[in-house]
Amino acid sequence: MSVDAPARPTRTAATALDPAERRRLESAFRVPRTRFLLGLPVALLVLIWSFQGAGFDFVKLGDGAVNMGEFLSRLFPPDFSKIGTILSLLLETFQMAVVGTVLGAVLSLVVAFGAALNIAPRWLYYPTRWVMNIIRSVPDLVFALMFVSAVGLGPFAGILAMTLGSLGSIGKIFAEAMEQVDRGPVTAMQAVGASKRQVIQYGVLPQAAPLLTSYTLLLFEGNVRGATILGLVGAGGIGLELTTAMRMYDYGHLSAIIICIIVLVTLIDQGSALIRRRIT
Repeated sequence: MSVDAPARPTRTAATALDPAERRRLESAFRVPRTRFLLGLPVALLVLIWSFQGAGFDFVKLGDGAVNMGEFLSRLFPPDFSKIGTILSLLLETFQMAVVGTVLGAVLSLVVAFGAALNIAPRWLYYPTRWVMNIIRSVPDLVFALMFVSAVGLGPFAGILAMTLGSLGSIGKIFAEAMEQVDRGPVTAMQAVGASKRQVIQYGVLPQAAPLLTSYTLLLFEGNVRGATILGLVGAGGIGLELTTAMRMYDYGHLSAIIICIIVLVTLIDQGSALIRRRIT
């Protein structure tokens, strides 16, 4: 004996909307589209103005392509005769990035508590944001030069520069991640009399933890690349060796350094991507 299955509702009946609700949704989508269409000409004008002000010239770029090709041809074949020195300096660069990332992330997290509008009081929020803006406006090379003059040449100056530079960039991102958490649990905890520490510990940090971890990994990737630049001013890492090879026109050695940096950055990028996929 067979039993007929209940009739499934048609797609039209299941997806039917009240006319007023349909108009509301269409209006909600129409406003961003209108703003985009109005803002597009302004954005194009700003882009054209920036091209002209910066002196960007496609003709000059085409003429210089020959010189760029000649420079790239000098990089081959790479010379790995000093691979021991390269690997040693890359290891130092990696270690600088690890220490700089840990110190920078911890200090940035502390600063972010004072820069998150849903956590910090107004009298603390605005000064913290101003300090972060000031730090973010100063290039890391300037911090590196400052610390080189303070503590001398070497990786220690580079670590201090990366740590201080992180406060301006990643601290702001940490604060914005905390501001974007769901207000529901936070409001519920406040309603039952939870303290500020409990709200942060159990209501804000657990929600923001995946984003904080992801941003910390991005900070680490940036610090690895940044450490190669800080070496240009004597702040440790492989940057000084890279600059020396360029000044001595030792293109084979320069090519070997660049290849090793690319391999290191690629491995770190793949490892960070794997970790981010597991935590999100």
